Amino acid sequence: MSTLDEALAANGLAVLGGFYPNHDDQLDAGTVLLIGPDGGNFWPILTQSNEWTGGTDDPVDRYSARVLSDIAKLNNGRVLFPFGGPPYHPFYSWALRSGLAWASPVALLVHATQGLFVSYRGALLLPGRAALPEAAPCPCDGCSQPCLTACPVGALGDAGYDVPLCHDYLNSAGGRRCMDNGCQVRGACPVGQNLRPDTQSAYHMQRFHK
Repeated sequence: MSTLDEALAANGLAVLGGFYPNHDDQLDAGTVLLIGPDGGNFWPILTQSNEWTGGTDDPVDRYSARVLSDIAKLNNGRVLFPFGGPPYHPFYSWALRSGLAWASPVALLVHATQGLFVSYRGALLLPGRAALPEAAPCPCDGCSQPCLTACPVGALGDAGYDVPLCHDYLNSAGGRRCMDNGCQVRGACPVGQNLRPDTQSAYHMQRFHK
């Protein structure tokens, strides 16, 4: 695992959880490792990659596909992605099985170290049983849950996600803060607040709201 971790870290990625699949999963693997950005290390590495500097579409997905495909091959495994479907793989439910991610009070996934900014770039399927990260307590336990009231228009709360209301707000002058600095609900989570630069959040908001 140390070699795998080093290869991931060199590309701004990290293991954010995993599980041992069962027969019903039909994944033909001994271990599934969920891979995501390694906090603030991901964005500087990505934006210096050929995928980004080449100016072509979907640089984040293409970077993830290249890097994780190479790492999977070197570890005698294969990789599945949350993009490029259909069919789409159940990354949300896989994350819940990892012991490091939970459904937050606003239904978005919350991660033990990444908070509401957690994202998964792929799932490595490896032969045999590799070591998994240790489970951790849910950060929502005992939290004052500022995420519930952080949205300026109440588009994302315990009642669910009002997507049209969110987009309408992003089109307004008030929505500029979200577009430039990221979703205020995600940013309200006390966990992982310093792991994503504003430029990264702004990019993903532009992709979401295009």
